[in-house]
Amino acid sequence: MDTDNTKRPQAGEEERGGWRSYAGGIFRATVSLLTGLKVTFREFFTRKVTEEYPDNRAALTVSARFRGTLHMPPGENGQNRCTACGLCEMNCPNGTLHLETDTVTDGETGKRRKVLREYRYDLGSCMFCGLCVSACAAGAIAFGTEFEHAVFNRDKLVKILNAPPSPDDG
Repeated sequence: MDTDNTKRPQAGEEERGGWRSYAGGIFRATVSLLTGLKVTFREFFTRKVTEEYPDNRAALTVSARFRGTLHMPPGENGQNRCTACGLCEMNCPNGTLHLETDTVTDGETGKRRKVLREYRYDLGSCMFCGLCVSACAAGAIAFGTEFEHAVFNRDKLVKILNAPPSPDDG
């Protein structure tokens, strides 16, 4: 005697449900495939824009927001604007920046203040995050648009930013 009151499917009913599920899966997979191919075909027929770098260096435009090499733009009097506060060095997540400072006493006021002696920037370990630039209250450092940094010697990637440019920097 059967004590379970649930209805059991007949022999043909179970097969139809499986077939519907199988066909529905194929239909959904086909729709998904066609949705992806729609994007592919749309891109296939759009006009291509190819930069022919290094042949077009003279006409190459780089976005103003591009983060290239870090540099120190000169202030009003031609000197750098760095106050040697060290905020950029503290905010650098991987120790790319190193400041060497001297403490001098002002003759008029008698107050002591820091003066920048050397601002060393290791381009090889910089990840171009921009935290140093955003932390600088004086606006003493900024990213330029120079992007060609290939060298054979890693020592050439360490730059002194507050030094006058050398003829090798080109």
